[in-house]
Amino acid sequence: MRPSERLPDQLRPVTLETDVNRYAEGSCLVSFGHTKVLVTASVEDKVPGWMRNSGQGWVTAEYGMLPRATHTRGRREAAAGKQSGRTQEIQRLIGRSLRAVVDLKALGERQVLIDCDVIQADGGTRTASITGAWVAMALALKRHREKGLLAGDPILDQVAAVSCGLYKDLPVLDLDYDEDSTAETDSNFVLTGSGQIVEIQATGEKRGFSREEFNQLFALAELGCNELFTLQRHAIAG
Repeated sequence: MRPSERLPDQLRPVTLETDVNRYAEGSCLVSFGHTKVLVTASVEDKVPGWMRNSGQGWVTAEYGMLPRATHTRGRREAAAGKQSGRTQEIQRLIGRSLRAVVDLKALGERQVLIDCDVIQADGGTRTASITGAWVAMALALKRHREKGLLAGDPILDQVAAVSCGLYKDLPVLDLDYDEDSTAETDSNFVLTGSGQIVEIQATGEKRGFSREEFNQLFALAELGCNELFTLQRHAIAG
């Protein structure tokens, strides 16, 4: 039995609450169980200097954890004067995941900046961030189109992410902290609505894993992401 008493193929309760920030062009408070991330999307009519006069736009992300997002207070990275390697890796992953489903030429010379702030962490903060970031970005660009600032929709597809792992040798979907901290294998899958793979991060924490076990984890990820895609569509339609 999983600590949360969920079935092996069962997500935690997932919510995607939109328009939680009155100033951002798009915003989403995403919850995967006790993991909660506030995501905002800001659209700027300019691109980084190295992209000027390229005729295309850019999507980038920043990620951070608030001091009491975990059981003990962590120091703000701004106070430390630098970002951790983990923070840099996650925010690059979020940016790559979103760019994979955006036509940057159709975006024009404008930039979408995604900010992911972890309010509470209980495992899966990067997967929750990616899932909520797509919603915030979709809302922001939808409003740009409604204002006549974009001729078409630059979003090509949905993208969502979910974790899977081997917990007590059982393949399970959407690990929370209790499972993640003791799992034999931990993986993160970033998939598109059309079934394409954007990124897979899979690690044998306590032992290696077989191709058959990997296939079982992949099947769980596809199942979970399909549920997330449905929730995303409902969120932006509401």
